[in-house]
Order: sequence, then C-alpha cells, then structure tokens
Amino acid sequence: MSFELQGKIIEISGIQVITDKFKKREFIVECKDNPEGNYTQYLKFQCTGDKCSILDTYNVGQMVNISFNLKGRRYEKDGRVSYYMDLEAWRISNANQNTLPGNGYPETNSYTKLEEDASEDLPF
Repeated sequence: MSFELQGKIIEISGIQVITDKFKKREFIVECKDNPEGNYTQYLKFQCTGDKCSILDTYNVGQMVNISFNLKGRRYEKDGRVSYYMDLEAWRISNANQNTLPGNGYPETNSYTKLEEDASEDLPF
C-alpha cells in the first residue's frame, strides 16, 4: 500500500547496519491531523538499502513530502506470535516548493492514500 504524507522532520538517525545485506535509517516526522493543528502526530519512518541516502540532503526542521509503504510482518518465537508494522519511505521531496496554508500543513488530512479504493471491487 502506498501513501503520501507531509510533515516536518524533527529527528534523523544515522545508518544502522543490521546484516551484510540489510541497512536502515530512521527519521521522525511531526504532522497534524487537521487544518487547525489540534492534534500533532509523531511518526517514525525508515529507509532501507540504497534508499538510506535520500535523507542526506534534508535537515531537522525541514518540511517534506514523503511517499511511503506500510510494511507488516508476523514474527513467532517460543510459541509467541507478534506483529510489527513499519512505515517504509521510498521518496522524499521538499514541501516548501508547494503552496500551503499559513500553518505550513495541508488543508486536508496530512496523509493521502495513493492506490485506488479496493472496496469498489467487493461483492457486498
């Protein structure tokens, strides 16, 4: 599932090398739930592999547009099952190039689903 979100970068971590073939870089984005800015959300995103370098040109405090996928997985150990979800960023662009309202946030929800609504295909 692909989504897009606009927000302000408040933290960027260094690259973490997990294995010889896997590395990741995390960053935190502040965004608003509504145009009035009543509800602030802090979301942790990650970039993996060669996408880790896309954060090199961005700074804390900068407004950005983020294209990302939801990644979920199941993990089982010692008979216990856990579920994890990651917000995996695959594109970041400077949001200051867009015209925004006075509070610096979009007038609609801070996130937008990019794929078409699959519910139209359901038989009920």
